Amino acid sequence: MGEEASFSNKNVAASTTIGSSVIPIINRLQDIFSPVDGELSKISLPQVAVVGSQSSGKSSVLEALVGRDFLPRGCDICTRRPLALMLVNRPRNPGDDGREWAEFRHLPGKRFFDFTKVRQEIMAETNKEAGSNRGVSEKQIGLKISSPNVLNMTLVDLPGITKVPVGDQPTDIEARIRKMIMAYIRQENCIILAVSPANSDLATSDALQMAREADPTGSRTIGVITKLDIMDRGTNACNFLLGKVVPLRLGYVGVVNRSQEDINKNRSMQDALAYEKNFFRDHPVYNGLSDRCGIPQLAKKLNQILEQHIRMVLPGLKSELHSRLNAVAKELQKYGDVMESKAEKETMLLNILTKYCEAFSAMVDGRSQEISTKELSGGARIRYIFQSIFVKTLEVPFEVLVRRQIARLLDPCLQCLRFVYDELIKMSHACAVTELQRFPVLRRHLDDVMGKFIRDSVRPAERMIDSLIEIEMDYINSSNPNFVGGKKAVEVAMQQLKSSQPPSILGPLEMTEQEAVEILVTKLLLQSYYDVVRKNVQDLVPKSIMHFLVNHAKRNLHNTFIQKLYRENHVEELLQEHDEVAANRRQVKEVSLVLQQAVQTLDEVESEYLPET
Repeated sequence: MGEEASFSNKNVAASTTIGSSVIPIINRLQDIFSPVDGELSKISLPQVAVVGSQSSGKSSVLEALVGRDFLPRGCDICTRRPLALMLVNRPRNPGDDGREWAEFRHLPGKRFFDFTKVRQEIMAETNKEAGSNRGVSEKQIGLKISSPNVLNMTLVDLPGITKVPVGDQPTDIEARIRKMIMAYIRQENCIILAVSPANSDLATSDALQMAREADPTGSRTIGVITKLDIMDRGTNACNFLLGKVVPLRLGYVGVVNRSQEDINKNRSMQDALAYEKNFFRDHPVYNGLSDRCGIPQLAKKLNQILEQHIRMVLPGLKSELHSRLNAVAKELQKYGDVMESKAEKETMLLNILTKYCEAFSAMVDGRSQEISTKELSGGARIRYIFQSIFVKTLEVPFEVLVRRQIARLLDPCLQCLRFVYDELIKMSHACAVTELQRFPVLRRHLDDVMGKFIRDSVRPAERMIDSLIEIEMDYINSSNPNFVGGKKAVEVAMQQLKSSQPPSILGPLEMTEQEAVEILVTKLLLQSYYDVVRKNVQDLVPKSIMHFLVNHAKRNLHNTFIQKLYRENHVEELLQEHDEVAANRRQVKEVSLVLQQAVQTLDEVESEYLPET
């Protein structure tokens, strides 16, 4: 087993069954997510985040849990990038020599058996991202350690909280590190391992204060009190370990670290653990707190808590992965598949043109799901133009009709046609065909063809409206049954004259009763005939616009697209994609495959590992 075992095989064997079922599932998910980590950053996997001030003993605790010296050391800040550490218990099997090995996420397949080289690789990777002069970086380093001598757990070693910038560190280094730490420990799936040295004021510990900010109830924070052996003589951390000072639901564990002198003299982990064991056994206060003292107790506690936590969150995690997978599938559908053959491209083009025409017709008929609920659009807007705007423009006073004659009805009729034309153009731009987002060249050509088609359709509608007005002007049909007629007009005029005898009715000049009757009759006749013409125009102009413009578009648009766009030498050009569309498709496909693999991994978890519902 070697000198640097973390604690005895007996302890490991007794504890590895705890959590050996589900913690590796999270480890597998982390491996699966690592290639697209940025894209899935919102998915929070259960893990333990190790938080502490600089020189709090964080690194010593982690090395003790692993049983190996492998972390960078020094008097200044050592952890300058988050280190995601997956400890994988590997049961001894026949043919397995039991050798411990490490593997970095950025070097898949390369196993490190020499842990000195692990430290060197961590330092090299840190310098690559954070520079060689004590800078920090948020980019994570992933490290897996496989050993028969560790318990399954996932830990993230975060940079130590520092107060004074050194080297290349910015003046706001403390704020940056705190922000980085909070990004991890605010996540509800994160267990916080708050490391505080016993030889400082524990009540004002940076780690405990940050943990309290992220986890006000203390329900997911474990306190670790280091360096218990170098507290001032006559003092102890008993009240802290018992949770009487800063209560934490998950409790505290006290540990004894190797000193810098021990490290310099290459004192083995086995010797250090033996010293820690003897210290707690012989201490008059701590010997009664054996369940809260020592690295083996910490390892066991972490393993059990992480196991329970994972079991609790797995159903929700599985649901979240399914939801994300559905969302990604919809996004991928928007980008479509890569088309290789000419036949595939021709089919795609024909499909887009057909869908566009169907979407346009649906908007005209008021069946489109894209219709706004905040304003009238499409067919509803066209009906409003006919029934409200157009009708009001025809209802002018009789005096104006006298001056402008029936010919003046032409302007409101043509204005109605322009309103409908504008609405059709607006609808053509609003037609929602998902595939069109991929092909800007096709969109541009389609808009050009559509615009010309509608403009060309306006001309026959204009000619028809001109003709309708000319027809009304060319023949005044006094026999129309809706026209009041001369005899009836005289009777009405006489009645009006008798019922309203004010002098003003005769106007500024004195006139005879006969002259007054003639004026009233003329007004009645003109008003009556105008009403006949208005009703004819009000009926026939919308019909003409619908026939020559709106329904003509519904009937002939698809054929026009086929003639103008669906040409053999035109397909390649029309179906050119944006470069970013191809890049996004590749990226989303990669995320989709990762999510499918993650969902499959959870689907394979037997029901016995999940909590009963």
